[in-house]
Amino acid sequence: MPDSARQSVLFPDIYSKLVVVECCDQPMSTDGGALLLIPIDRALQLTESLAAALDDPRQTGKVRHEVVELVRQRVFAIAHGYPDGNDAATLARDPALLLACERSPMGGEPLASQPTLSRFENTAEPRRLRRMAEALGRTVLAHQQQTRRHRPPRLLRIDIDPTCDPTHGQQEFSTFNGFYGTSCYLPLLVTVSFDAEPTKYLVAAVLRPGNASAMTGTLGVLRRLVELVREYFPQVRLRLRADSAFAVPELLECLEAAGLEYVIGMPTNAVLARASQRLLNRARARCRRSGRKVTLYGEVAYRAGSWSRRRRVVYKAEVVVYPEREPRDNDRYVVTNLKRRPRGVFVEYHGHHDMENRIKEMKLDLRMDKTSCASFAANQFRVLLSLAAAMLLQAFQAKLAVGTEFASAQMGTLRERLFKRAVRVTESARRIVWQFSRHYPWAGAWHDIAVALGATGG
Repeated sequence: MPDSARQSVLFPDIYSKLVVVECCDQPMSTDGGALLLIPIDRALQLTESLAAALDDPRQTGKVRHEVVELVRQRVFAIAHGYPDGNDAATLARDPALLLACERSPMGGEPLASQPTLSRFENTAEPRRLRRMAEALGRTVLAHQQQTRRHRPPRLLRIDIDPTCDPTHGQQEFSTFNGFYGTSCYLPLLVTVSFDAEPTKYLVAAVLRPGNASAMTGTLGVLRRLVELVREYFPQVRLRLRADSAFAVPELLECLEAAGLEYVIGMPTNAVLARASQRLLNRARARCRRSGRKVTLYGEVAYRAGSWSRRRRVVYKAEVVVYPEREPRDNDRYVVTNLKRRPRGVFVEYHGHHDMENRIKEMKLDLRMDKTSCASFAANQFRVLLSLAAAMLLQAFQAKLAVGTEFASAQMGTLRERLFKRAVRVTESARRIVWQFSRHYPWAGAWHDIAVALGATGG
């Protein structure tokens, strides 16, 4: 059916009059809130830095879309819920996206098409990807350095966590993973956080084959990140947190040689189970008497068969109680070089669990898992574009949402309530007018945020 035949539909029975729905040819957008992200991008120089990391092999005389425009088009589209390059076919003349790419929302040339974006993504190769990754890491750390210039942080935590990215088709290095029961990639996400602040800032994302071990790519990204952190925060204390997959001698020895603190989960085994047995028996007895959850803490000097020496392992001997169920043992183990008491070590380790929320945002809100290109390098490029969109949204939230209802909102909520605003656009010789509906529920918050970004209140 031709597109012209799809321009209108009618509902004959939902009101006393016929309800006709038509597509409008006037310049409109469903993403009028993009105005709020444009100043953040310019202040961070995020897309500009990302574009500067990329060579442009194209013939200058034939270029219609500069690299920085292509980067902005993809990053802003992902941030607004359009992770698929195919969406470019209908978004090429979207006024909000045109303005984000520094083109006139009314008379500007259309943005890049899907084939152009596909060719752009497939120009990725390892050297460019490394430069992109470093540019993104520098953007986050430079912004945090500027934000904290009057009170430098004393402690910087690095959290790492892998996730499953199911694949469908013939993607390069997609392999079957028995643990997840599917063909997949195993990207590694890295965040940084400061002192007692709970916010984790995404700083790196490394795509890995589906059969990657915990250490595949881990030491490389950690070494480079530590170098960057030392460059921006020379005096800060560094601490790594991770789950049990990373409790391997190679990583522990590397961290100790570099002077980093660490708090890493340990898988249970017969030796550790024997060490915690006495406390676990005590916890069971207390649970039987009280009928409530009981948690006790202890520690042991432990040396695994592959370790070169003994290390401190703290454990939690816990018995949990659920309604209408038998009490259940919940013993847990953590290897660490911290000097805290065992309870304090577990408090620190539990702070790592928020990584699940960052992973969910990357996969559900920003569709980092849109890794459907045949080329592995092109898929890593897509992951980095999603990471850039996440950095943009996190910088926006950190700057403007503190003390508001959006302080703890996830990225999808920010998009739904602040950026997804229908807008009608007009342009004259002197100004561009953005017209929103007066019935928008969060108009007050949107107005205050706009003023905080430098708009003039009216």
